[in-house]
Amino acid sequence: MEARAVAKYIRISPRKARQVIDLIRGKDVKDAFAILKFTPNKGADLIAKVLKSAVSNAEHNYEMDVDSLYVSKAYVDQGPTLKRFKPRAYGRADMIRKRTSHITVVVSEKKEG
Repeated sequence: MEARAVAKYIRISPRKARQVIDLIRGKDVKDAFAILKFTPNKGADLIAKVLKSAVSNAEHNYEMDVDSLYVSKAYVDQGPTLKRFKPRAYGRADMIRKRTSHITVVVSEKKEG
């Protein structure tokens, strides 16, 4: 059994979010929360929120034991990019890309035995 949570259109670059999500993939849920708590990146708070939602889904929808959960899958996909223009010298303009992410966290119960 596995439970998942997805946060879409989050205003963080996928590259920056992947740096944080790589830290928790395969870890126990308690360890993952501890790692995210002490990671000083913006993405850590956003990913912690998604992880908390996945744990809640597992507990309430599938009646899984919270103590035996681990992060089985965690990945970040690129969402749509917001394009903005910034004026530059000599009447030129540069495009500013404000990237968005779709963050997915899947938790599963550990196999006993």
